[in-house]
Amino acid sequence: MRILVTGGCGFIGSAFVHMALDRGAEVVNLDKLTYAGNPANVADVADHPAYTFVHADIADAAAVAGAVAGCDAVVNFAAESHVDRSILEPDGFIRTDVLGTATLLQAAREVGVGRFVQVSTDEVYGSIEAGAFRETDPLRPSSPYSASKAGGDLQVLAWHHTFGLDVVITRGSNTFGPRQYPEKLIPLFVTNALDGLELPVYGDGMQVRDWIYVDDHCSGIWAAMERGSAGEAYNVGGGNERPNIEITRRVLALTGRDESLVRHVVDRPGHDRRYALDTAKLRALGWAPAHDFDEALARTVAWYRERRDWWEPIRSGEYRAYYEAQYGGR
Repeated sequence: MRILVTGGCGFIGSAFVHMALDRGAEVVNLDKLTYAGNPANVADVADHPAYTFVHADIADAAAVAGAVAGCDAVVNFAAESHVDRSILEPDGFIRTDVLGTATLLQAAREVGVGRFVQVSTDEVYGSIEAGAFRETDPLRPSSPYSASKAGGDLQVLAWHHTFGLDVVITRGSNTFGPRQYPEKLIPLFVTNALDGLELPVYGDGMQVRDWIYVDDHCSGIWAAMERGSAGEAYNVGGGNERPNIEITRRVLALTGRDESLVRHVVDRPGHDRRYALDTAKLRALGWAPAHDFDEALARTVAWYRERRDWWEPIRSGEYRAYYEAQYGGR
């Protein structure tokens, strides 16, 4: 199988690239290399005979057409993906997550790709007070980010309905693990704690998220790609619901810090209170998460402790400007 992986230098995308190569696939990795696209994430496979890198934007129709030619499947990870940044600057999210997805879909249709996998998020459903979202629930996105991802999902379904393109959508819960850009909660708090810096907790910290280890998320995407039904969506959740303040305390314990580093800051606008996914549909395909949450979190913290060479260069320049804009006035 030859797979076009878009956004394969990002966090989840790079993990999927490694998984695909380990499973014997050929991989074409198309990545724009924005701030969160890090070539170091795939440096160890750069010379792999089944790996090709294409530096391009998924909204560039000519580049996408060239990359997708000869591929059996497309797995679209490429996205602007951070809620906080979408609140500061929403325009880029629409361009990449909606227009870019449509550009990919059209290219896949024109060359006759066998399957198009859209990697989406649980955030498209909005917040839920009790129970868990099923794939048939309506999309009620709350942020510019989640709205842009919902827009991409709807484009995917439209290409299936109108043109007969074979598509599946995966909607993943909060993902964590090595090589995650340190703007997201776990890597941000781990790297801050390791440096003895404050951990900015939004509001009361009681927002609940379902956490999944990155390798489990990738295996769920693979299962949907291989065995999912055309035109269907599949939830990929870890079943590990935790309030943000609990994650914060676990990070502090694993880094040997105390709660004096916790700083409660003004909550972000429109912050969803709780996410939860019903994953029965994907489990029916034979998938289940394989990693214990506590062990995976400890492994993740250990990776950041040992790999300062990876994250310390990031925490300057663009990252520092963003961090000050996001948290300096809160």
